[in-house]
Amino acid sequence: MERPLLVYTTFPDLASALNIGEALVRERLIACINVLPGMQSVYSWKGAVERGAEVAAILKSREGLADALAVALKARHPYDTPIILHLPVAGADADTAAWILAETQPCGPSGAGPQAD
Repeated sequence: MERPLLVYTTFPDLASALNIGEALVRERLIACINVLPGMQSVYSWKGAVERGAEVAAILKSREGLADALAVALKARHPYDTPIILHLPVAGADADTAAWILAETQPCGPSGAGPQAD
């Protein structure tokens, strides 16, 4: 069974995180996005130390979609250089892993994805 993958990224605001996350869920590149608003960041950018408010996000996907997910995230992301960190999952509850894998499979010929029980 293919292993789940967590992807950590940040966004400038809640709306962009939720909108991009919803698009990625609809494209079945992720099963879920957890958005954590209210984060304060201090970072180095183009030779200067900056401070700013950001939104952290954790995306739940699977290892086989890592490259496609990164491409889709970069294409939509408002930052010039978004942070995209792949966090391999060493272990997961079997039901959680099965849900992530089911929700990130391509839709069948009818256009319907996997059905929940």
